Amino acid sequence: MRVLILLLIGMGLVPLSAHPSHSLPAELPVPDRVPVAEDIPYPGTLTIEVDATDLLQRIYRVRQTVPVAGPGQLTLMLPKWIPAKHRIAGSIRALAGLTIRTGDQVVPWHRDDVEVYAFHVDVPTGATELALEFQFLSPTLSDQGRIVTTPDMLNLQWWDMVLYPAGYYTRRIRVEPSVTLPADWSAATALDLRERDGGRWIYKTTTIDELVDSPMFAGRHYRLEVLTEDVNLHLFADHPSELEATEEHIAQHRNLVHEALSLFGGRHYEQYEFLVAISDQLGSIGLEHQSSSENQVDPGYFTDWKGAVYDRDLLAHELVHSWNGKYRRPADMWTADFRTPMRGNLLWLYEGQTQFWGYILATRAGLMTTEETLGMLAATAARYNHRPGRNWRTLADTSLDPVVASRQPRGWTSWSRTEDYYSEGLLVWLDADSLIREQTDGAKSLDTFAANFFGVNDGDLGQLTYTFEDIVAELNKVLPHDWESWLNQRVHQLAPQAPLDGLGRGGYQLVYVNERPAYFKTSEGKFKYLELSYSLGLQVRNSGEVRDVIWDSLAFDAGLAKGHKILAVNGRAFDPKVVRELLKSKSSPLKLLIEAGEVYREVEIEYTGGLRYPTLEKIDGETTGWLDVLLAPTAPTKE
Repeated sequence: MRVLILLLIGMGLVPLSAHPSHSLPAELPVPDRVPVAEDIPYPGTLTIEVDATDLLQRIYRVRQTVPVAGPGQLTLMLPKWIPAKHRIAGSIRALAGLTIRTGDQVVPWHRDDVEVYAFHVDVPTGATELALEFQFLSPTLSDQGRIVTTPDMLNLQWWDMVLYPAGYYTRRIRVEPSVTLPADWSAATALDLRERDGGRWIYKTTTIDELVDSPMFAGRHYRLEVLTEDVNLHLFADHPSELEATEEHIAQHRNLVHEALSLFGGRHYEQYEFLVAISDQLGSIGLEHQSSSENQVDPGYFTDWKGAVYDRDLLAHELVHSWNGKYRRPADMWTADFRTPMRGNLLWLYEGQTQFWGYILATRAGLMTTEETLGMLAATAARYNHRPGRNWRTLADTSLDPVVASRQPRGWTSWSRTEDYYSEGLLVWLDADSLIREQTDGAKSLDTFAANFFGVNDGDLGQLTYTFEDIVAELNKVLPHDWESWLNQRVHQLAPQAPLDGLGRGGYQLVYVNERPAYFKTSEGKFKYLELSYSLGLQVRNSGEVRDVIWDSLAFDAGLAKGHKILAVNGRAFDPKVVRELLKSKSSPLKLLIEAGEVYREVEIEYTGGLRYPTLEKIDGETTGWLDVLLAPTAPTKE
């Protein structure tokens, strides 16, 4: 038939138009209707009034005024790219009920169909200001997002509460904020309080930049500890008993501040506020700001000191960020407004060296013992040395993971990799520290780099950006070396093995033992799982649910995956203690009954290698190595 049709077309007996055709549309250009930010002052001062008293339905009600210079189009933006989030994180989906008025007149708005965080308004003739009302519908269940409001505390983040005029550097837009809280609550923020009127907290005029960088914690159960003349520890808790810190606990937090100042020298805040929630009701957070930090730790932070070891580097990490990440900031992560994308190419310094200093300063301050930190380093070294994904994905590429994966849960992290720039970055900087100490016979170290790079310009409250070349140049001032190649090899090139030279130079070696070290006893007890990553190649919750599987491991080859459940081992119901003893005795094979959805199957794994828990072992007996020196206190202990 096709041949016949073609023949008839060729003879002119069937018109060509009868032949099937394909419409070929042309693409419309994508408009950008949002004004580009200019470094000029916005005319007038905005006001924001937040009513945060709804603790049942958790609705924040916002009133805002925006002065206008005359008629014409104004674009209002909800912050989109949030500093320290490393990705788009503005809660646009939670903004509701937006109404704009001038006097009694309702002013229509329309959302930009490309930049959905932008709202366009035609300002009518005669208007001098716009009055805005909207609500932030904070999550009532964790599947809606992070819980920021409970019956006893809240975490107000200003980027959810403000629509700012586009077309201006946000540091050039002035704003007067206020918050109404339950009358008997306390509150803490880096903003300067102008006055308090009952439950209304009114703050001094600031900029949109500083507002977004100054979140609030507030709550019913509160304790304030003054650590130094310019650093405060604000503690909020679900229950008053959680605030019962001893003098020794407070002294260790005070030591943390002194160790940080001893390390960096100069500071870049006038007053620093630790905002700490001891809660299992408020959503998890650890977020840096230049003059404060948001910190959520589990109940027991003070009352179960030993069991809370996994929370005790958090405040140190976020404090370090005041210097590394907030003051000294990668040039491609500093933006003039909250619409421009922030690029994370240097997060292996921003977060990696902060991860390093977080643990080091926590240990120097006494928040963690040397043994606890060595256990953490062993676990970190083993984890990143068992990352098959290293064979296809560089450490530098993981710095883009917050955008690539949006910090969503996923399986096969040992193959896909995740935000490895944090803890593998720690290993890179441990390597650098030991190299500098070795080559200078201890005269210099990464402490020298930190003081020169981050502690520069004491009292400067702005931001100072840097590039890869700046990092290399500063390292060369500390120790002349081919740092460019050294960093490129560890950061930008594929490397089957983790950077563990820092452990060796530091006087330790990573070994695997058939007994459970103290670090893993605490870890498995707290998080209720069984660590088999370095034996069978998986982690299993105490319930039998598979928590993780290492790519190409014995468990992988047996067909196990995250979410499967081990019902029985060698004919007995799954029990972590029994499995641990079986592996310790090196008996083989192991017969596992697996549940995967509606499918049940039995697998057999041949293995006689023992438990294989990672630990650090001294290379030269009792000799003090560079790692011991690194972990030792440097500042006088403060009582």
